[in-house]
Amino acid sequence: MLLDRFRNPRFAITLVFGLNGALYGSWAARIPAVQNRLDLGAGQLGIALAGVATGALLAMPLAGSWAARLGSRRVTRAALVGACLSVALVALSPSLGALVAATLFLGMTNGSLDVAMNAQGTAIERRSGGLILGSLHAAFSGGGLVGALTGAAAAGAGLDVRVHLALLGAVALALGLTATRHLLPGHADAAAAGPRFARPSRALWALGLLAFCCLLAEGAAGDWSAVYVEDALGAPASQAALAFAAFSAAMTLGRLVGDRLVAALGSVRLLRRSGLLAGLGLGAALVLAMPAAAIVGFGLLGAGLSVVIPAVFRSAAATPGAAPGPSLALVSTLGYLGFLAGPPLVGGLAELTSLPVALGAVALCAATTATLAGATGRAPADPRVAAAAEPARA
Repeated sequence: MLLDRFRNPRFAITLVFGLNGALYGSWAARIPAVQNRLDLGAGQLGIALAGVATGALLAMPLAGSWAARLGSRRVTRAALVGACLSVALVALSPSLGALVAATLFLGMTNGSLDVAMNAQGTAIERRSGGLILGSLHAAFSGGGLVGALTGAAAAGAGLDVRVHLALLGAVALALGLTATRHLLPGHADAAAAGPRFARPSRALWALGLLAFCCLLAEGAAGDWSAVYVEDALGAPASQAALAFAAFSAAMTLGRLVGDRLVAALGSVRLLRRSGLLAGLGLGAALVLAMPAAAIVGFGLLGAGLSVVIPAVFRSAAATPGAAPGPSLALVSTLGYLGFLAGPPLVGGLAELTSLPVALGAVALCAATTATLAGATGRAPADPRVAAAAEPARA
């Protein structure tokens, strides 16, 4: 029975999303162990972590080009192999220089996998006639949570980070290579002709800006939610940690039901409502300035943002003028820039004003997704999933 499920393309790509999340979540949870093993200072660790961002930004456009030429299946498989190897390599790095090279490779493989697996997901969605991107991103969020929890358990048990991440990489590689054999073949989404890189049309710029705003707020919540509750509101660390937990849980649950909400409301109407929920939820929590309100507010932020990226990627893949891979690569790169920019922008603004004011700007950015929702109104090429797009009148 399980073997039969492995042969289902949707199950296979869902597993890829989950494995990608687990790999990255485990690496994030074991960063302190890598830092301690190499005796790195904060500045040195920052240099190493910059390799992840640099690698992703370099690889995403190339991955989109390769997916257009070869099909997303081959790129997904290759990137998954690289991701499994890179997680082990970062733990095995004997020096700062080797760690920087390993994190650069980690970023390149994860960035490539992000583009390729979303291209494959949109191809499966078009062929299946149903909406699945939301559930795929829920699998990524769930995988990240599992990876973080197993990483915490491994650290608590005193398991050497090199052993932990090597075992994780080996298990993910075995599962991933078995499942990805059954993804849609290359001819399902490879483009024999046409541009290998997406021309930044007005439609793609709008989708990229929407992704930028969403991921800026997401990145800021990840780095500053607990800090705000503990430092600005004076709550204990155990309570402060619940802020990001609420955000993550709401993000995962929102993605689980997101496909059904898109089918019921259309992407434009849903994103208008979800953007207001995200912005007003966090904004109200900042006005109330209470720990309990902050936890609820970050939960509402996660719920509101949860449906944005699947809708953006679905629309990007349907944008005329380029194959899905290059279009997804362009939008993913712009969104990732927002994810990277969010935490330092909040920190700089907090230094000039205060952390609540800086997070107020994040709430405004989240609410901006409501005004940009119309960018997702382009109907998919496959009429069987036309319900994914909302007419402009919504």
